[in-house]
Amino acid sequence: MPETAPLFDRIDRPRRLPDEVAVSIMGAIEGGQLVAGDRLPTEAELSKRFGVARTVVREAISLLRYDGIVDSRRGVGAFVTDASQRSSFRISPACFEKRKQIVQLLQLRTGVQSGASGLAATERTVDQMAQIDATFARMSVADSRGPADALEERVDSELLLYRQITEASNNPYYVEVVTMIETNIQNNLRSPFLKNAAASEFGPAIMAEHTAVIEALRSGDAEAARTAARTRFQAAADRLAAREDFA
Repeated sequence: MPETAPLFDRIDRPRRLPDEVAVSIMGAIEGGQLVAGDRLPTEAELSKRFGVARTVVREAISLLRYDGIVDSRRGVGAFVTDASQRSSFRISPACFEKRKQIVQLLQLRTGVQSGASGLAATERTVDQMAQIDATFARMSVADSRGPADALEERVDSELLLYRQITEASNNPYYVEVVTMIETNIQNNLRSPFLKNAAASEFGPAIMAEHTAVIEALRSGDAEAARTAARTRFQAAADRLAAREDFA
């Protein structure tokens, strides 16, 4: 019997592998090789077929799940959804353009959050610091669970954390600007924001950026808080701007 063509090709390019894997799976769905109700191969099988780590496959499945392309069932697997009941696939030039918008918002927030954090270090109350600590603890737990299991919880905790820090500055103008930025993200950019968070905003090195901000707030060191916040948001903007998958 002649050999059948493999369902997926190995990926050799070291650039945004989760997006590459997700696009390849979507191609199989659009080409009819996978149809509604089909179960995707296991993480281990996909990892072997694509030649990537299982963490890459896990992130790719998360991207597809957040676009409604697949439905993950714990302990069972990921299944292709009915096309009539899902949103359009968004790993596309339009999505990449939205990522550029996120970079611009991060660049704006760099200065704003630096100023707000510096003020918060000296203006925050004991109760406000307790709220900030509690939110940071939840964020840390979500981060340790990883993007496959706690992506939205991790992202929403971070947004809440810096909103609380901004409110602790007791400067309503900082609060107004940060609210505008967050509203823009939530209403217009949430899907790519989540995808970018899954790809590059998890792990100990990233959490160290946030920890530096929290420690400066606890110690009441305004200059350290300003520097740590600026470093954190500038680093996030730089990581995103340096990605090779921009259109």
